[in-house]
Amino acid sequence: MRRYLEIYSIMLRNSLIRELSFKANFILWMVVEVLWFCGQIVFFSIIFGQVDRIGDWTKWEVVLLVGTHQMIAQLFQAFFFVNVANLPELVRTGKLDSLLVLPIDSQFAISTKQFGLDSVINAGLGGVVVCFSLAQLGLVPSAMSILLYLAALVFGVAVHYSIMLSLAAVSFWIVRAQGLVYGYFNFLNIARYPDVIYPRVFRFVFGWIIPVVIIANIPARILIKPLGQPAWLMFHLIAASTIAFWLSRVFWRFALRHYSSASS
Repeated sequence: MRRYLEIYSIMLRNSLIRELSFKANFILWMVVEVLWFCGQIVFFSIIFGQVDRIGDWTKWEVVLLVGTHQMIAQLFQAFFFVNVANLPELVRTGKLDSLLVLPIDSQFAISTKQFGLDSVINAGLGGVVVCFSLAQLGLVPSAMSILLYLAALVFGVAVHYSIMLSLAAVSFWIVRAQGLVYGYFNFLNIARYPDVIYPRVFRFVFGWIIPVVIIANIPARILIKPLGQPAWLMFHLIAASTIAFWLSRVFWRFALRHYSSASS
């Protein structure tokens, strides 16, 4: 474990050096993400100019949900997205071979090669929006609610990582799997909408089988609706994320057994 932590810290430091070597690119992408996030807030502000609530969600509760989704999506993008999205290209070019021969777990090597540290700052922006929304709602969450919320964010990131890794691993059989990876990255935006807008069947499919809808909705509900069975909500998220991660791990090992080097 200590060796993996040391490797992880080295990768983080190298990524930071690489990002700071291209400061203009770092700042540009950060600004683009901030503008996109502000656009989402404006979108919901327009909607709530016509209605008082969406299901059991009020305006500032939805804004908090959007901030929560921003934190999860940006943390995933910071620590995993670039690596997972590059997997199909590594397979196609045969560059995956150099990672598989390393004396560390192959999935760890693939998942921690590079980081997008500008996204960490954008995740912080989501945190600011969450705190501002709580102030507008007049809520002061308990220490337990905050701990559950932070843990739920981690499980949300794990869900994104597990699903996208499984999609990227399809590249062991098809030449171009980037479409699946980027398609899911766009699809995950459904998590920023209140779950009550979706039909019951949709909520079941994307709450258990492909647990995307619950990723941001459950953490937000735990924080702002503490009397709404937080233990059950947390169990749902933990169970769904654990199953998703286990299946992705099994599928990764299965895919590796069917990998043929591009140079062989």
